[in-house]
This record gives sequence, structure tokens and C-alpha cells, in this order.
Amino acid sequence: MLHPRIQEVTERVIERSKQTRQAYLDRISHAKKQTRVRAGLGCGNIAHVMAACSSDDKARLKADEVPNLAIINSYNDMLSAHVPYKEYPDLIKSIATKFDATAQVAGGVPAMCDGVTQGRDGMELSLFSRDVIAMSTAVSLSHDVFDGVFCLGVCDKIVPGLLIGALSFGHLPVYFLPAGPMQSGIPNKDKARVRQKFAQGLVSREELLEAESASYHSAGTCTFYGTANSNQMLMEIMGLHLPGSSFINPYTELRDGLTGNAVETMLKQLTENKDGPCLADVISEKTIINGLVGLLSTGGSTNHAIHIVAIAKAAGIQVTWKDMSDLSAVVPLLTRIYPNGSADVNHFQAAGGMGFLMRELASAGYLHTDVTTILGEGLAPYMCEPLLDKDDNLIMSDANGPSKVKWVACPENSHDEEVLRPVSNPFSKQGGLQLLTGNLGKAVIKVSAVAESHQVVSAPAKVFSSQGELQDAYSRGELNQDFIAVLKEQGPKAKGMPELHKLTPVMATLQDQGYKVAIVTDGRMSGASGKVPAAIHLAPEAVEGGIIAKIHEGDIVTLDAPNGILKLHVSDEELAQRELQISQASQTFGTGRELFTGFRNIVSSADLGASAFGLE
Repeated sequence: MLHPRIQEVTERVIERSKQTRQAYLDRISHAKKQTRVRAGLGCGNIAHVMAACSSDDKARLKADEVPNLAIINSYNDMLSAHVPYKEYPDLIKSIATKFDATAQVAGGVPAMCDGVTQGRDGMELSLFSRDVIAMSTAVSLSHDVFDGVFCLGVCDKIVPGLLIGALSFGHLPVYFLPAGPMQSGIPNKDKARVRQKFAQGLVSREELLEAESASYHSAGTCTFYGTANSNQMLMEIMGLHLPGSSFINPYTELRDGLTGNAVETMLKQLTENKDGPCLADVISEKTIINGLVGLLSTGGSTNHAIHIVAIAKAAGIQVTWKDMSDLSAVVPLLTRIYPNGSADVNHFQAAGGMGFLMRELASAGYLHTDVTTILGEGLAPYMCEPLLDKDDNLIMSDANGPSKVKWVACPENSHDEEVLRPVSNPFSKQGGLQLLTGNLGKAVIKVSAVAESHQVVSAPAKVFSSQGELQDAYSRGELNQDFIAVLKEQGPKAKGMPELHKLTPVMATLQDQGYKVAIVTDGRMSGASGKVPAAIHLAPEAVEGGIIAKIHEGDIVTLDAPNGILKLHVSDEELAQRELQISQASQTFGTGRELFTGFRNIVSSADLGASAFGLE
């Protein structure tokens, strides 16, 4: 039986989305009815498509009888998470050849790293990069010569951008191929401890770099449960990955076997089952709800308070922060993965992983099981885990392709209940996100990472316009007190809504020293941030007339996460008088602001803030 709240929110989303969803499905239906794509191309068009192909692939493309697969690749050799994708295109092509089909790299998308750009001007491009990636994906597929799509991406804005762009071509089957997390390095708590000591001036830069390098040390996704790994969870619970494939380490036999199996699965669907699931079949209202449940039950990244809304909108589906908050009130928290605990995603995988998580959620009525995935109807295959098939007759040599994979039932019990728990024994009866409302506007907070003793803070405001200002005040010894740090002019129109992760070591240190501290901002915090209560994504933002711009030093602000309250204790009359005193946002331009001046001339918090965030 489906949980009543899941049913209620789903029906609300379906009703709200009737017109926009039908318009999207009508476009997809029209695309499906068109003549097979390459059959409509002229000879010059086809010649361009295959000009650089081998003679065998040219023959296949000329005949137009076998599938041609698109590869959208976010590979670069600077970002550890995307380094493994260097080999993926050749593997995909080799398997396509075995099926007498073809595959081509249709295009590349940018993949910037928030870990590199934290606190720098480049971070101002971070959120906007999602839309550049979406456009790049659509441009890559606009050649209209493909029968199926493989999206290669992992981190932050890359996966949401790929999916948003691919949804414009929702009549095609689309699979996401994960690269997997790096092996575990030093414990995340140890890394955080060194960061705080550096913020206090107790360790050198060399010691800090040594600790960071011991954490981020090889190819693969960073192992904490930030936006990148939240992306992987999301793609699996929404049925866009093969079951159990999200958190298998790169450069392993099982990782390559899963990638090869995905390619074979799509090719068999295209050649043997002409009515296989397309992307528009997979992404439905119920799928989006499943994604939200997965996010809440794992304490996933707050960045998805933005991204899931945008993904849904690209499929004609309208979800809001209230939907998320209403779900969070009943969805149990089943994992403790850093920053919501000490374990990393490798420990989560070892404890039972996605198969255990999804089975527990489904058995208690928190997931829609009557959905379509890349494998077809229903979620049952996703309650299993992949293993190498050790049958010598099935294992293929390196010369012939990747090893074969089989799926077995996921563990009956969690192997480590400090990391992953059953529904009968959750870490919390509520999920990871909370909507905050009050006279300041609307914001979200990641409560799963914040101890209950720190979830209510009422204290004087200290107002800053940058992370640097706060760090300088700390260095001068001005922050040794209870306070709420108000960072204004960090929203999408002001400066691209950069993540403010560099606040965490300073604020966490003050909290550990016994001070009651919190953050209120119209910007974002990293998916890796936690511990310190932070009301983020506040809308309307300062430069759009948000009340945050009227907060003065010393004003009392209350952040009450359990009750969903965010309040400035200043009278309406006083706020009206302050309206005339508000100065314009800083006009110093960083990298992002110079490049996106044109975009900022048309964007506002009503567009990228309120409606894109799904505020009602």
C-alpha cells in the first residue's frame, strides 16, 4: 500500500501539471511518429555524418538499418570524477560493432568543479553551467541522426544539465552511465577537523593540503555524499541507471561489466523490441516523486531543491518546495553518510547500497513501484545488486569485451546499521530537508546534517556581503558570540548564486566552541556542507527587494528548523523606513558576472529564484 502522504503529493503534482505535462507528451508523440531520422537526410547530410567513420561504419550508416548511438561526454582529465570517461566511448563503440551497430561521440559538455572554484570568481559560473550543459546536450542531439543516447556525467550541475537537455529529445531511449566513486581516503571527519584547525590558524597550509590530498586522491567521484553522489542516487532511483551501478568503483571488472551490459541492453531493446522505453516514458510524475523520496531518505544535497524542480519542469511536471517539505515530514531518514555522518558512499555500498534502500522504501509504501525504467515496467529489478558472473562459459576475455554481470537479491539485513538502516529503525522519522517560511521569505535547510540541539537559533544578525568579509571578521576575533551570519547579495541575479562552502570551517569551529550560530543567505551552500544550521536559497533575493537586504547588524533573527520558521524580529513600520536606505548591490564584477551580463539582464529571482525553485 502506498503511504497516504506519497499518494496525496503525487496526485497534487499530477493535477497541477496536467496542461504542461500533456503539452510535453504531445511534442514527444509527434517526434515518435516521424520517419526514422536518417532516412530523411539528404546525401550531403549523411556524408557529413559519416565522413570520418571507418569503411564498415560507413556501410552501416548508409544502409540505415541498424541503430546509431549518441554519446554525450563530460570527460576532462582535470576532474577526478570524469577521468574514467576517457575509455567509455571506445568501449561503447566496440560493443556496438559486435551488434553490427554504430556509436558516435555526438558532443561534449563542460564539467566544472565546485571543489576547485569554491570561494573564487569562477564559482559565479557554477549554477549557470547547468543550463549551458543542457543547451550543449540539445545541440549535440540536434543533428537528429541517433536512435539512442548515453549520457556520461557525474557531478553537481552536469547530471541535471544532461537530463534537462536530453528531455528535449525524450522520444529516444536515454541511459546514464556512472563512473563510480574513488576508493575511500582518510575519514571525512579527520579532513573536516584539519579544515577547522586551519581556520583557527593551528595547522599550516602544507598540513591542510596533505589532508585534502589524502581525501581526494584518485580517479572517481569524491566519496562524501554531496551533490555528485546525490546525482547518482537520483539517476538510479529514477530508473536511468542499471540497478546497483551507481557506487561501483572505476577501473574494476564489475564497473566495466556494468557499462558493457548497459550498451548491450539498449542495443537489444532497439533491435529486438521496437517499443522499448524512451526517456519520456521513464520520467513521469511518479518518477519525480520517487527521486524526491530518495533525496529525503538519504539526506541528499540541498542543490537538488533547485535541480529536481528544473528537471521536472523540462518534462512538463511542476513540483514545489512545499511538495518536498510535505514529503520530508513523513519520509524516514535511512542513511548516515558524510556530511550527515562519518561514513562515505563506499561504506553505504558495502552496507547494502541502493538495492537495500529501495527495497526498504518500497516495502513501506514510500516509492511508486508502478513506474517505467530503462529496463521496462516496475522497480523490482532495482531491489537487487550486481555481481560478476563467475561462470567460465560466460566470462568474456578482454579481447571480446567486458565481463558478464548477474543480479542477485540485495542483502536481507543491513551490514552496518550505523550507515544504512531499515524503515523499522530509521535514524529519524523525517527526511533531510525542511522548508522555512516567515517574513524573510522562503528558504530551505538540510536538517539531516544538523544535530537537534543546534536546529533552533535566535540571535543577533551579523551582516556580510561575501565569504571573505566573514572570514576577516573571524580573524579579527569579532565573532566569538552567538549570532546569525546574514550573507546577502549572493542570489542568482546578484552573482550567479555561488556555493558558500568556505563558511563551514569557521562557523563549525564557533559552534564547537559553544556559540549558537547559524547562516541565512540568498545564496547556496555546498552539498558537502552540514553541521551548522543554514537557511539557504532564500527568495526573494536581496537585489530583487528581498527583506534580507533590510537586515541591520544586531537585528534579532530566528531560525527554527523543527517548526519551519525563519523570522526577522523587526516591525513592518521599521522595515518600510529602511526601504529608502537600501544601497544597490555591489557592482564589482568577477569572472561569472562579466560573462553572464546579458543573462542577468533578463533573469530575476522570480525566474531563477521563486518559480524555478518551485515556490508557491
